Amino acid sequence: MQNNNVVEILLVEDNPDDAGLTIRALKKHNLSNHLLHLQDGEEALHFLFSKELNQLPKLILLDLKMPKVDGIEVLRRVKADPEKRIIPIVVLTSSKEERDIIESYQLGVNAYIVKPVDFDKFVQAVSEIGFFWLLLNQPPR
Repeated sequence: MQNNNVVEILLVEDNPDDAGLTIRALKKHNLSNHLLHLQDGEEALHFLFSKELNQLPKLILLDLKMPKVDGIEVLRRVKADPEKRIIPIVVLTSSKEERDIIESYQLGVNAYIVKPVDFDKFVQAVSEIGFFWLLLNQPPR
């Protein structure tokens, strides 16, 4: 992370291998300059609701199954906050459970992606997510 603590992508992922792959995929396409990786939902909520946060991230990549505070609770809290609900959240998880998918959408997730097992497909999926949300999508100002 650099440049006055501006965070464009907030990656919330407890698995170091998945986090590493995600970061590598974003770096490969020059989308990781302002990325912050946090390892659980508790850290994410602390960061997002801290008084020092000057600018909202452009994108949150959120795992669901994490220790301390899970991704569903992070999603619930962020989407319930009037200022933060505009942050796009993409769930990037290994869970294919229908109840996780339904609950995520009911809470306001912008996209739900099941992590591909194949490395090349994983890199492609993460790259496309980053490209869309950082470069193509027009967020409100």
